[in-house]
Amino acid sequence: MQDSKSVGVVTPQYVTIDKPLQLKSGLMLDSYHLVYETYGQLNAARSNAVLICHALSGNHHVAGVYADKEKSYGWWDNMVGPGKPIDTNRFFVIGVNNLGGCHGSTGPASIDTKTGKHYGASFPIVTVEDWVETRATGQASGD
Repeated sequence: MQDSKSVGVVTPQYVTIDKPLQLKSGLMLDSYHLVYETYGQLNAARSNAVLICHALSGNHHVAGVYADKEKSYGWWDNMVGPGKPIDTNRFFVIGVNNLGGCHGSTGPASIDTKTGKHYGASFPIVTVEDWVETRATGQASGD
């Protein structure tokens, strides 16, 4: 039985940014992709968005469950949903896997387009400033 305060079944979404990203390390990624999930509705003024930044999990799956995995609750499912502290009846919530993460966004497991091989340990060091830039670049491109 589904919890009435759950965001319910969710599906990860993917965006590819096909423009170069200059990293603070001095290296550049020609393009990159991010995986994210959203919960609730963005209002007409676009003023109710809340970005949930993960700490150690590195995971975009903040709330809800996956249709094919009954007990796949998001890592902050007790905090995000209708009537919960981060109320999805009020807020449009975004959970994102950061650049360099291991849960679907461009990172060490991704293919380096220059070599055709996995980045592995050669993936560039990324900073919080780089993560912020990925959000700004995605928004500027209309994603």
